[in-house]
Order: sequence, then C-alpha cells, then structure tokens
Amino acid sequence: MRRPATADERALYDAAREARDRAYAPYSQFPVGAALRLEDGSIVSGANIENASFGLTVCAERTAVFSAAFGGARSFSAVAVAGHDGLATLLPCGACRQVLAEFAPAIPVVHLYEGEVVVETLDVLLPDAASSALLA
Repeated sequence: MRRPATADERALYDAAREARDRAYAPYSQFPVGAALRLEDGSIVSGANIENASFGLTVCAERTAVFSAAFGGARSFSAVAVAGHDGLATLLPCGACRQVLAEFAPAIPVVHLYEGEVVVETLDVLLPDAASSALLA
C-alpha cells in the first residue's frame, strides 16, 4: 500500500537526488541516484553506472546495496530512488528489487509517484521474491 513519505523519508529521497548527480549515464542520459539507510542510521548512496555494452550497466540501487554489503552491512531500514525531477514515477527495476529482497524483503521504498514522494514496501512491489528457502 502506497503512503505519503515522512520528513525522514523525504530526507532520504533528497540524498538519492544528490547521488543522482554522480551517475555515469552518457548513453541513456537518464541519471538515477539511490540512498540506502542502514540499520545504524547511516546512509550509503549509489548511482547508475552505464557501459557501452548496455547489459553491463549497473543500476543505482544495486550500486548502493553492493557498496553497503562490501562495507559489512547486512540489514537496511529504507531505500530511496530518484531520477529526473520531472518524472511522474520511478521505481527500482526487477533486478534491483530482487537484490534488495536478499537483505530486506519488506524494506520501505521511497520514490516519486505522480509528482509526490511516497513509500511502498518491497514485498508489495516484488511479491514471491526468490529466496534462500527456494534453494533448500
């Protein structure tokens, strides 16, 4: 269920907007930023990094998650994603949703929807995510 963002979630969204400025998007001209709040309250940011071989491009959300995980973080309390300010809606892609689900299956996802900063949980955006239970 979608709900309006709190002031704290809006601040996380602003951090994602700042991260967007560090994107490397020469091919799509579509910079995206992400901000991942860790359980201790710190924020790890990421931006999309494109490649001429477009399949090798990494989304902003995965850049943030991989950076946080490399730093030892294993639990996250929220993620925000921001693209162009004029967009009506921007959500994590399916691959990013699955990567987020590995660490936080019901994480709040802060994003723009029809011009408003809103929050939806990942388990709503990605029902029936792949999990380690499927590997057993």
